[in-house]
Amino acid sequence: MPKISKRIVDEAEPGSKRCIIWDSKLTGFGVLILPSGVKSYIFDYRTRQGVKRRITVGQHGNKWTAEQARVKAEDYWTTVRDGQDPLGARQAARGAPTVNDMLDAYLASEAFAELSETTRKSDEGRIKWHLRPLLGRKHAHLVSEEQVKGAFRAIREGKTATDVKTGVRGRARVRGGPGVAREAIIKLKIVYNWAIRTKFLPRDTENPCRHVDVGPVGTRDAILETAEDYAAMFKAIERLETERRIRAPAADAIRLIALTGCRSGEASTLRWRHVEGDCIVLPPTAHKAGKRTGKPKSIKLPAAAQAIIARQPEGGHDDYVFAPRDGVGPMDLSHVWAKIRKEAKLPAEICLHSLRHSTGSHMAMAGAEAAQIMAALGHSQLSTVQRYIHFAKDARSALAEKAAAVAVQGMNAASTTKPKGKVFSIRKTHCP
Repeated sequence: MPKISKRIVDEAEPGSKRCIIWDSKLTGFGVLILPSGVKSYIFDYRTRQGVKRRITVGQHGNKWTAEQARVKAEDYWTTVRDGQDPLGARQAARGAPTVNDMLDAYLASEAFAELSETTRKSDEGRIKWHLRPLLGRKHAHLVSEEQVKGAFRAIREGKTATDVKTGVRGRARVRGGPGVAREAIIKLKIVYNWAIRTKFLPRDTENPCRHVDVGPVGTRDAILETAEDYAAMFKAIERLETERRIRAPAADAIRLIALTGCRSGEASTLRWRHVEGDCIVLPPTAHKAGKRTGKPKSIKLPAAAQAIIARQPEGGHDDYVFAPRDGVGPMDLSHVWAKIRKEAKLPAEICLHSLRHSTGSHMAMAGAEAAQIMAALGHSQLSTVQRYIHFAKDARSALAEKAAAVAVQGMNAASTTKPKGKVFSIRKTHCP
């Protein structure tokens, strides 16, 4: 028996029957030659139970050379020596669920149904436009960490970005970038955890997203600090609306967020049945903390916010207050905010969620207690509200320093002699 090489395989002539040339060095490795002239590399072995099996490595000349086939056959030999069955594993993989199967099951699950409407819409977009094209056809239990990292890079670099027509007047403008990539992989990680927890995938499956670094999520601490900041924002909204660069319902939804501190999803998915006099009452299924607390959320509407809702064309009980384009919704306010921020020349770190943090911070500066802020904004964790309290303390401290500086200037201007005496250091204490 010769050692199988390219020359040996190329020179082998097909006969009237199939024949096999076995390799002289690696037991079980050979090349099968069919009467049709097709030549395929094979590997024969016996399982631990003594069953004889044959696995096809690949067809000669079709992405497989003799040396490549030998390396693969050596891998199979190592696998068999360790007591495994490579052909059985391949057959099992063919019937195993793909990432698409796993995503379909998740989208039909109660876990997904319990998410808010805006979260479901965002997740469906990430799955449809980013995760399915990149990983959908791969077997879910075989996806590697490197493949997930590759998908993250592809989304970040805009390789899944597209602009497609979705209806008579609708379009889907899919963007990439670091933020989109981060959220897509975070969602994939959540789906894998769900699949393993519910035994859709074997319990010993390792989540391939577990150690993938998608970068910092960010705390979104930037706020509108002054009345001038708010004035610039509201003037930009009015200008864009007047020039019809943004739709009136979207403009009013942003105004509502700025006035009440509600979440963007709560504004975009607000329905007429949620409006009760001078309040918005959201059932547990319609706000973020509802799933955890099981309680409705009440948002007090100041007079200006009541006027905004009152001028919307009233619809049916289950219709959106802020009508989406073509009646298909809820609307996506992130692109609207990007236009407003740019028009108002606000810092790049001021995101739509910053309006909510602005409300909480200004409530704290006005003297509101933590419990009052939690009730007004619907926070369920005290740690979140503490950021507003600390910001208010820092702001009051800065104002005190400015006031003291003015007073010192006046004192120095009024004094004709330099003050005498020793300077004492005062022990620092925390001011409320």
